[in-house]
Amino acid sequence: MRVSMNTKRLLTLFFVLHCSIFMSGCGVYSFTGTNLSPDIKTFSVLNFTMGTAGGPSDLPQRLTEELKEYFQRNTSLLSQPGGGDLVLEGSITGYDVLAAAPTANDQAGLNRLNVTVQVRYTNAKDETKNFDQSFTYYADFPQDQTLNQNEARLLPTIRENLVQQIFNKSAADW
Repeated sequence: MRVSMNTKRLLTLFFVLHCSIFMSGCGVYSFTGTNLSPDIKTFSVLNFTMGTAGGPSDLPQRLTEELKEYFQRNTSLLSQPGGGDLVLEGSITGYDVLAAAPTANDQAGLNRLNVTVQVRYTNAKDETKNFDQSFTYYADFPQDQTLNQNEARLLPTIRENLVQQIFNKSAADW
């Protein structure tokens, strides 16, 4: 089957118009999923603090660093120690082991490590985007094991999910 030159031109024009309409209809868009205004150039993640008993002493620092790294990998924003166009700060407000999946004889079939972080987000360019919100994530471990046996395995997953939740709420505005 032979396609005429006019048909090729018409298909190309259709494709270009379709793509430009699709991209312009989305507003400010990034392939990483961010929804940030182009006038936002910098971000700051202030050191998170431990506002609860329990948990490893390095948990706030690890969360702070992982949040900075996630922003650097998924946005074109420049990190600065303070005073960024976007500022994130927070405190770990919950570090709890709870019974999960109870058995017939009222014992826990699983234990659940639950970590909660209170985050304050300030957008210097649009204060309607500011929030002060709690984020929680958990991971389960067998009831016949201690938290100490599982903490090193559970915390990376918990931190990763907390970072994604915080990023999605602040940069992706989900």
